[in-house]
Amino acid sequence: MAQEVNMRDVVDCLKQIMYPGFDRDIVSFGLVKNVQASNGHVAFSLAFSTQDESTRRQITMTAKEAVERMPGVQDVQITGPPPGQSATAQGPAAGQHGQAGQPGKIELPGVKTIVAVASGKGGVGKSTVSVNLSAALADAGASVGLLDADIYGPSIPTMMGVKDQPGVVGQKILPMIAHDIKMMSFGFLIPEDQSVTWRGPMVHQAVQQLLRDVLWGELDCLVIDMPPGTGDAHLTLTQSVPLTGGLVVTTPQDVALIDARRGVAMFQQVNVPILGIIENMSYFNCPHCGERTDIFTTGGGRRASEALGVPFVGELPLDPAVCLAGDQGTPIVRRDPESQQTEAFRRVAETLRTSIGV
Repeated sequence: MAQEVNMRDVVDCLKQIMYPGFDRDIVSFGLVKNVQASNGHVAFSLAFSTQDESTRRQITMTAKEAVERMPGVQDVQITGPPPGQSATAQGPAAGQHGQAGQPGKIELPGVKTIVAVASGKGGVGKSTVSVNLSAALADAGASVGLLDADIYGPSIPTMMGVKDQPGVVGQKILPMIAHDIKMMSFGFLIPEDQSVTWRGPMVHQAVQQLLRDVLWGELDCLVIDMPPGTGDAHLTLTQSVPLTGGLVVTTPQDVALIDARRGVAMFQQVNVPILGIIENMSYFNCPHCGERTDIFTTGGGRRASEALGVPFVGELPLDPAVCLAGDQGTPIVRRDPESQQTEAFRRVAETLRTSIGV
C-alpha cells in the first residue's frame, strides 16, 4: 500500500529548503502558501516578494524536486501569488535601497548613507574592519556613526574603549561618542557578563530599536557592523533601513571565500548594492625588515570579486598591533596614524568614499 502524504509532510519537507543567501527556510520566510495534499497530488503557492527571476526559478525548482522525491507523491503543482500581491510575502523584500522615504523603511533623518559591513562567517575580523574603517572615514573629514548590530556578541564597546551607558532624551537614546565617532551597541544596554538567548522576534525588535530610537543626528555615513553569518538580524537590517550598499569581509583562504560568496548572495537576494569585497588578514609585514609575507594563500579576495562580478575594495594586513589596539580600546588608525596598517585602512576608506560619494 502506497504511503499517503499529507499537508504536514509537505510543509516539513519545504522547511528543509533555505532561502538563497540566508540561514532561514522558505516556510519561516512566509513564502509557502495554500498547501494541499490529497491522493498523491500536491499543490502549493510560492508568494515571492523578490523580482529576481533567477532566485524565483531556483527556489521553485528546488521545492518541486524536493516534494517530488517524497514517498507517495505522484505530481506537484506550484503556483505564484495572484497578480499584484507579491509584495505581501514575508520573504526578503525587493526594492531600491539607499533612497530616503522608501515605503516600509525606518527613516534616519540627517543620515546621508548607510553601509553594512558583513561576512559569511565569524573570525574574519569584520568588527576590526568596521571600527578602523569608521575612524579612517572620520579622519578624511566625514561625520560618521557606527552601529554594532551583533546582539549576541557585541564587541564595539571594547574596541572603541567605551563602557558607560548612553543617556536618554525623551524617548530617544543618545549615541556614545569616542574617537569622533557616534556609536550605539546593544553592549551598552546590558551587563557585560549577561548572555542573550533571544529568538527571532526579540532580535528583530532589538535591532529596530537600535536604529529607530537613537538620535543619530547629521551623518555622512552610518557604518553598520553586522553579526557574522546570515540570519534574523541580517534580515531585519536589510528590510528595515534603506542601505546604500554592503561590504563583505573575507580572508584569503578558500573556505573563507566560500562564506564570502554567501555574504554577497545575501545582499544580492534583497537587492542591496554590493560595494565590494575586502580581504582582511591578507599579508604580514615584518616589523624588522619590512618584507611582506603571505601567511595564507594570496589573491583570493580579488579572484572572488572577479568571479562574483563585484568590486574589490582592497587588502588589509594581518598584524598583532591591530588586534592589540582593538583590545585596548583605540583603533590602530588613531593609535598609530603613521603606520603601514593605518595606511592600508585609509586606502580602503578612500575607495569606499568614492563609491558612496561622501
